[in-house]
Parts: sequence; structure tokens; C-alpha cells
Amino acid sequence: MKNTVWTNPFTVFLLAFLCCALWGSAAPFIKFGYELFSIDTSQTGQILQFAGARFAAAGILVILVGSFVFKHALVPEKQDIVPVLVLAFFQTAGQYFFYYIGVAHTTGVSAAVITGTGAFIALLVAALVFRYEKLTMLKTAGCVLGFFGIWILNGMKTGSGFSVSGEGLVLVSQLFSAFSAAFIKLFSQKRNAVLLSGYQFLAGGIMLSAIGIAMSPHSTLTMNWQGGGILFYLAFVSAAAYSMWSYLLKYNPISKIGMYECWIPLTGVLWSAILLQEISQALSWNTLIALLCIILGIRCVNKEDTI
Repeated sequence: MKNTVWTNPFTVFLLAFLCCALWGSAAPFIKFGYELFSIDTSQTGQILQFAGARFAAAGILVILVGSFVFKHALVPEKQDIVPVLVLAFFQTAGQYFFYYIGVAHTTGVSAAVITGTGAFIALLVAALVFRYEKLTMLKTAGCVLGFFGIWILNGMKTGSGFSVSGEGLVLVSQLFSAFSAAFIKLFSQKRNAVLLSGYQFLAGGIMLSAIGIAMSPHSTLTMNWQGGGILFYLAFVSAAAYSMWSYLLKYNPISKIGMYECWIPLTGVLWSAILLQEISQALSWNTLIALLCIILGIRCVNKEDTI
């Protein structure tokens, strides 16, 4: 693999941390969006319309900025159609169909912690399905440790316990995320990662919107300037983070980039604790132990086999 700015350790560190910090902020801002758009969280159609608007806007943003940076219009060619549609299904439509519904039925802290399992699921998919990685004993132990953390967070917590419609769907969304990471690695080797990112967001956003409208044909989003600001921020999160992450995956091993995913639950818990005032849950023993298990698991998963 040739050396580029995308493989420089310091650059990788900064960009990966920025991506994770942006992703960590998504859950609380999605919840703010539900309030500002007067979305009834029991109406899945409204939720998906909101998600679709976000990703369609993100796609347009990526395409416009990418066209400016590359100094020519980013227009997909015939050979780009299949990769764009595959990524749109896994990375946007599939992943966020489950994520948005799950976030509506769980706390921001729980959603943030469960998102940390993405590193383990991505490893399993890369090793068992795409054969990009080797599943060593240490990596297997890391996966077990990470999922043990999720069990502590949900299976052992007092109150309602594990919710299939909440924590369960957030977990399912990470499976789609894992497949999307593997496909990004595959498709971006010979194609413009920014072009793929922009058009898959646009296509995925249209898919989500179409499903949402079909499910709630007589319900439309109520726009106001505050809601518009939230929508723009969420679109920016997707456009910036996924574009940078795609390039990091293109030039680095999946497991090397995956090690930085431990910051997603950490930053997500901090964002939710502060913005959603979920401090009591963020500081509870089960959340802290779950975070520790996930972080240690990610470290095990990404430890060099020679160490």
C-alpha cells in the first residue's frame, strides 16, 4: 500500500477521531430533530421521512463539495451504478432504517454504547464473509468481550431491560454498517470514494423517504428554522464523516481503522449525557463497565498479531 496523507499515522488519528466525534453526536441531535419536527416516534413513516431528508441532503452536499474540490462535476458512470446502489442499500437505507427507529425507542447513551459493537461486527464480516482479515484468538476474545459489554448494558440493567424495538434495532443497524464498510473497501479501490459516498447517500435518502411516504402518505414533516438547522448539521455529519472514513478505509486495513471506533461510544455517551441530560445513566455502573468492555474489546480486536 503506497504512502499517502491518508496513511500518515498522525493524520489518520486526527481524521478518525473527528469522524467518531461527529458520529457520536448523531443520536442526541436525531432526538432533537424528532422534537423540532414534531415527529410522533410511534409513526415509523415520519421517522423514515426525516432520515431520508437528512441523507438526501448529505448526498447533495457531498456531490457539490466534491465537484468543487476535484474541479469537475462528479457524475457516476455506468460501472458506478451497481456499487452506488449496493452501498445505498447497506450503508444508508438498511443501516439507518433500523438505527432511526431504534434511537426513537431507547436512550442516547444506550444507542451510543451499542454503536461501539460496529467494530466487532465489522471484523466478523470482514473475516468470515469477505476474507479481508484473519480471525485470531485475540480478535475472537475481543469480540466476546465487546458483546459481553452489551449484555451488561442491556441484559443486566434494571427497569425495562433489553428492548427489541430500541437497543435491538440499533444492534441490527451495526450489521448493515459492517457490510457497508467491507463494500466500501472493495468498491473504493478503483473508484472515486467521494463520488460513491455522495450518490449512495442521495440514493439511500430517496429510498428511506419513499418508504416513509408509503407508510405515512398523509403525514409530512413540519419545517422550522431550528429543525432546518438540526437537519443541516446531521447532513454535514454524514457528508464529512463518511467521506473521510471512506478514504481511511481505502488506504488502510479495516481493523486498523476499526480500532478508532472505540471513540464512537465514548463521545456518544458524553454528547448524550450533556445534551440530553442523561448523566445518571452515563455514570451508572453498568454503562461504565459496558464502555470498558467495549473499549478493551476493540483494543484486542485491533492489536497486531505479532505482539
